Amino acid sequence: MEALRFLVVARKSSAKSKTKAINQIRALLVTAPEKCYVPSSYQCIKACEELQADPDNLVESSLVSVVQLLAKRWQLLATELRDIDKQLRILTKEKAPTLIEQYGVGKYLAATLLVTAGDNPSRLKNESSFAVLCGVSPLEASSGKTQRHRLNRGGARDANNALWTVTLIRMRNDARTKKYVDKRVTEGKSTKEIQRCLKRYIARELVPIMVSDLSCLT
Repeated sequence: MEALRFLVVARKSSAKSKTKAINQIRALLVTAPEKCYVPSSYQCIKACEELQADPDNLVESSLVSVVQLLAKRWQLLATELRDIDKQLRILTKEKAPTLIEQYGVGKYLAATLLVTAGDNPSRLKNESSFAVLCGVSPLEASSGKTQRHRLNRGGARDANNALWTVTLIRMRNDARTKKYVDKRVTEGKSTKEIQRCLKRYIARELVPIMVSDLSCLT
């Protein structure tokens, strides 16, 4: 469990820094050539590497120097993330073979959920406790004859985000989930309300699987 925790923390930090680096590059490229304005981060980095500044233009030289330093940082972080993902792939395949087989649950999401569950073993006694832990338990917001539930902003946010990601993947690609979404839409539910319901259902589905996989870690 400690190994998974270390990798999850490292990956989150690397991913955040990598995103920050490309955002800084794009913010600086206001006067750069058009070839740098491409949707692909990888292509943008490559274009930045090829930039050449006028040595007599101090501002331009400084801009190109800084942009290329940031590009190198982005590439180092990309390599770092690939290394971390490789370790996560090996570890989750060994320690959470059932969890990673579930639709939409990849190595990083599986590791995130397992770390959250492992840090709070008493909350795995039933699915409702885990739902509260992840902030996916419904909060009553009904008024009159209208029954509504509002967003729960409590709980472990990393685990909540992991369940949200699984929800989005299933809404886009899973036939069973698409059928459920269509049904709820006809009932007048909003997309956010449907997502909240799905996160709760997914948490309920994954709890017994995590309990089984966690038993192998002890």
